[in-house]
Amino acid sequence: MAGIASYGAYIPLHRLSRPEIQKAWDSMMPIPGEKAVAGYDEDSITMAVAAARDCMTGVDPQKIDRLHFASTTSPYKEKQAASVVAGALGLNKETLTMDFAGSLRSGTNALRAAVDAVEAGSAQGVLITCAETRMGAPNGDKEMSFGDGAAALLVAKSGVAVTIEGSVSIFQEFHDQWRSDEDTFVRFWEERFARGAGYLRVVPSTVAVALQKYNLATADIAKAAIYAPDPRLLGMAAGKMGFDPMAQIQDPLYMTVGNTGSALPLMMLVAALEDAKAGDKLMCVGYGDGCDVFILTVTEEIEKIRDRRGIKRHLESKRMMPNYLKYVQWRGLMDTASPSRPPINHISVPALWRDMDWGLALHGVKCKNCGTPQYPRQRVCVICQAADNFEPYNFADKKATISSFSHDNLAASIDPPTTIAAVDFEEGGRIVCNMVDRDPQEVKTGMPVEMAFRKVHYFEGIHNYWWKCTPIRC
Repeated sequence: MAGIASYGAYIPLHRLSRPEIQKAWDSMMPIPGEKAVAGYDEDSITMAVAAARDCMTGVDPQKIDRLHFASTTSPYKEKQAASVVAGALGLNKETLTMDFAGSLRSGTNALRAAVDAVEAGSAQGVLITCAETRMGAPNGDKEMSFGDGAAALLVAKSGVAVTIEGSVSIFQEFHDQWRSDEDTFVRFWEERFARGAGYLRVVPSTVAVALQKYNLATADIAKAAIYAPDPRLLGMAAGKMGFDPMAQIQDPLYMTVGNTGSALPLMMLVAALEDAKAGDKLMCVGYGDGCDVFILTVTEEIEKIRDRRGIKRHLESKRMMPNYLKYVQWRGLMDTASPSRPPINHISVPALWRDMDWGLALHGVKCKNCGTPQYPRQRVCVICQAADNFEPYNFADKKATISSFSHDNLAASIDPPTTIAAVDFEEGGRIVCNMVDRDPQEVKTGMPVEMAFRKVHYFEGIHNYWWKCTPIRC
């Protein structure tokens, strides 16, 4: 039986207090809590990579033969994002990559497709990674409620920590929330109609069908990870379905992260798995133009994958944004004066193609003669001068420290100063890269860091990604 062999998640370091948003407009009802905000150099692709790396802790990449990327906020309208994610993860070139988009059920749709593929024998291991950076219009309640985040699951038949007993899906053509190809912000219909004719009609009825199909009662479910636009609506649905909102409904992360769209049910499921024990029955529910319901059972293997950062460890580390204007700047919601600097150079597509392995995946080489890792890849070893005697070496997951650094206060930057660091890897090798998510006052030589896949710049419609270093979060 197909099931979940590993899980992972990612929540951006930065948080924006909702009272800060309310204070900026002075025309909104105050809403408590905070929302997670992707950094200025983060998007759905970089967060999907981060969640997938968490999920792949201790997992042999060769056991993954399919990757599903799910999001309604892919940086590209026409270009596969899953191939960028697979390239950054260094997966085998024969990995089948797929994008799932256009629906809040993208994440649960990707999970259903993965289960079907593994059950049918057409895939051995499917890595699902789902990420969102949705935006609500300024001076609206959705700007307060939407948050950024990602989750990842590995579906396989071996080493299963959570069996997927079955699923039920229904579709409903319905305009309660949508975003056309010309929209920046999500649109919404009148709340009472969307609530009554949409969510509260579709979700409880689909859950009832699933419970009946698998001979279960609501009391049999230890935790239910159910998507909802807000906690109030989730509480109404829970009461209608017969769940105890306090004991059985998984925390929707609204107060700490926000509504992360298609990633939310999978993030809630990851949070439920962090506390689950063998024998627990779980439910995962996605909603959007219909409903997906999954019934799951936790096995003894769950104890072997407790070392993920998941939801809890990401929530433990955060940095509050100083004000709403910083959020506006990071999201490009206001035109500001451009720095007096030369324009960015042209991006070379052939160069991006040539550099895919050592650039996109941060792969270097290791000398077979003296064992010295080197980046970028060489033909002649810098230590023993042996020629063409190397094996591939992945730097992305290696421990590292700062050898030296500088803060550049003159360089054009959305988060000044620009911190440039020389990073030494524990087993050998050095790279020079930007450092982000840092407090400039706390940076020092010898400081432990880790590598993070981030955006470098955007030019002529191309999002350019590479690796930066960050302080170790957890």
